[in-house]
Amino acid sequence: MSGPLALSPLLIFLSVYLISSLVAGDFYKVPVTAAFLFASVYALAITRGGRLAERIDIFSRGAGDKNVLVMIWIFVFAGAFAATAKDIGAIDATVNLTLSLLPGRFLYAGLFIAACFISFAIGTSVGTIVALVPIASAIAGETGLGVAAVTAIITGGAFFGDNLSFISDTTVASTKTQGCSMKDKFKANAIIAGIAAVIVLLLYLYLGRGVQYTHPVGSVQPVKLLPYVLVIGLALAGINVIATLAAGILANGILGFAYGIFDWTGWFVSAGNGISGMGELIIVTLLAGGMLEIIRHNGGMDYIVGQMTRRLSGRRGAELSIAAMVCLVNFCTANNTIAILTAGPIAKDVSGRFGISPRRTASLLDTFSCFVQGIIPYGAQMLMASGLAAVASTEIIAHLYYPFVLGGVALLAILFPLKFRKRLSLR
Repeated sequence: MSGPLALSPLLIFLSVYLISSLVAGDFYKVPVTAAFLFASVYALAITRGGRLAERIDIFSRGAGDKNVLVMIWIFVFAGAFAATAKDIGAIDATVNLTLSLLPGRFLYAGLFIAACFISFAIGTSVGTIVALVPIASAIAGETGLGVAAVTAIITGGAFFGDNLSFISDTTVASTKTQGCSMKDKFKANAIIAGIAAVIVLLLYLYLGRGVQYTHPVGSVQPVKLLPYVLVIGLALAGINVIATLAAGILANGILGFAYGIFDWTGWFVSAGNGISGMGELIIVTLLAGGMLEIIRHNGGMDYIVGQMTRRLSGRRGAELSIAAMVCLVNFCTANNTIAILTAGPIAKDVSGRFGISPRRTASLLDTFSCFVQGIIPYGAQMLMASGLAAVASTEIIAHLYYPFVLGGVALLAILFPLKFRKRLSLR
């Protein structure tokens, strides 16, 4: 099968969802689940060879991939945690405390700094989004600010740590595939990510200068902050995200019993409602995993890699090729870690041929994969943020700044003259 045809299911999805929604003027008009279903059926139809049952087996293998199933487990636990926390008043208590302490003009910047710090400390954008988006969306409701805009602040900050943290999956993948130390990759990456973060922070300080709200009158009830403190603390300690969320659900149950908010059935009903609210995300994740496996089976990934490495000339062209390759693979896999693992071996060969240092290549792979992961509406992070905030992922992207600025700064680091490149990227 030709490469463009192998990749066409992704284009079908984007056309059905994005173009139809733009024409309708409403991103809720076309359900993302229906768009993925249409693209998945199309992917099965164009796959050559084998009976329909065999093609469905390939699709099911992708939907049942361990990374997909782990993400679904996170969705399930995150939904239960968010719902039980809301029902016991943990979100309200956190919002009241935040609004009591943080002046309006610093609200945007404060949320962005919090997301950057937590994501860097725990090394996971998904974990940061799970912990902070419910709080941020509640703050938006209390202050009259746009839910999508405030959610975008958290989502953008979450990618700061995903890209830069020592314990991030993308850091591990990029350094292992290129054979460099995490410290060296951090040095090459920190200036790019740091410049992007400062630019976005200044933007949020500017945008937030006119934000005003009335401080909450009610009591904060600090004890109800404990579930969020516990979740963030366990994440900072490196505890598995599913175990962390399970502990948070248990803490919510204990507080709910203590305050007479829950009985046994009430706790289960609350958790069940939260899990049900993640149903669309789970379906989208399964359909996306299956469709992307069909694309890989039909040679879509191999086509991208071949096209990106076929005509290389010079160091700058090689770096641009590495960046483009990991971006395209990420568009097709919707997983930045898998994109790095897929493009990494080819990037290592290219960098060796053109004298690009391993830390530089690792930085390019990590940065550009996080850039793409932050702007696709069907990525796990965007779906999670969308589900928790109850807004369309495309609405969040419309207010998202950090991934775009990160990609722009990284591109400038490639295009700058050599004497500046040394300073910006440590070669």
